[in-house]
Amino acid sequence: MDTQEKLNALLEKTYDAQRGYANAAEMAKDPNVKNWLAHQGARRTEYAAAITGEMKGMNKEPELDGSMTGDLHRSWTNIKAALSSEKDEIVLEECIRGEKAAVEEYEDVLNDASHLPPTVVSILQAQKDEISATINSIKRIEDIVENSND
Repeated sequence: MDTQEKLNALLEKTYDAQRGYANAAEMAKDPNVKNWLAHQGARRTEYAAAITGEMKGMNKEPELDGSMTGDLHRSWTNIKAALSSEKDEIVLEECIRGEKAAVEEYEDVLNDASHLPPTVVSILQAQKDEISATINSIKRIEDIVENSND
């Protein structure tokens, strides 16, 4: 995969994450969880804008939409949540799964970053680090939600 393809794959996943968080925020019952999820969706919009800006600066054509896989994942999450009385836990579990996949995608790009400008590497590393921290935050929120349902 060339630079444009790798960055576009990452960009697609970022759009998928943004939509996934927006979808999750709509499904969540707890208002605090809703707000937190909506904020994460907004952060992913910022990630996409940063990647898009860097790609344009490199004269690369950025992807403008998410993937079919992301659409299917959101549909699956909707079905699971609809069948469960513990919507927030289901939504948070799916967010963790998506974020772990995102970290792997970032690592793939960063492990072969010799062809990328240092500014792009720096942006991608910061985004990956924030996503890793988000996974830990989701786990803490999940514990709180589970304990409040006991």
